[in-house]
Amino acid sequence: MLLFVGLGNPSPDNENNRHNIGFKIIDAINQKFNLSKQKPKFKGLLTTGNIDSKKIYAIKPLTFMNNSGTAIKELIDYFKIDAKNVFVFHDDMDIDFGKIKVKFGGSSAGHNGIESIDKFIGKDYSRVRVGIGHPKLKKKVNNHVLEDFKEDEEEKIKEITENIVKLVPTLIDKKMDLFSSKVNNHVLEDFNENEEDRIKDITNNIVKLIPALINKEMDLFSSKVNQNLNGI
Repeated sequence: MLLFVGLGNPSPDNENNRHNIGFKIIDAINQKFNLSKQKPKFKGLLTTGNIDSKKIYAIKPLTFMNNSGTAIKELIDYFKIDAKNVFVFHDDMDIDFGKIKVKFGGSSAGHNGIESIDKFIGKDYSRVRVGIGHPKLKKKVNNHVLEDFKEDEEEKIKEITENIVKLVPTLIDKKMDLFSSKVNNHVLEDFNENEEDRIKDITNNIVKLIPALINKEMDLFSSKVNQNLNGI
């Protein structure tokens, strides 16, 4: 059995905070793998199901960030889940925005949610740390994590969340380095079948309109390429 934990704060005002990226990832995992409907259990919202024939529990603690460990302790004791099979998704200011790092054990690096978990179950569990960037001024740290993602950040967060969810099977096989590498370097992956058709179309349109580009009719070139795509 494996346990996924997404850290965040349960207040509606915190829903889109940077600090709540863990909640967003759990929601996305639930949807992608058709886990059960969320139920209030163990001081959190709990779902369960199977991913690649492995029994999975996923929880969003409702204890607020600083007491996350209480919910996790109750759950793993009840289901007898080894701490080594716990994966915690959380924000990290010491990582560049939109990048992730995965580690097993180690310090909390000052993250209150992780400190709480360490206190209740020890440090021998895996953490998926999602970079939210660091404010330039130290006095802005608290506000930074509790602020909503900016409009230009939301698309990147959606993208990184999708990449994490897509690669969950690699994570549960505990191939940590491969998981991190693929999530962070997803742009190097092959196009899927639908993308290949789209790329072929846009390439053909670009080639067909090269004369307009040579004549430096930039606006006309862009307009025609995109217009042709919209008509496909």
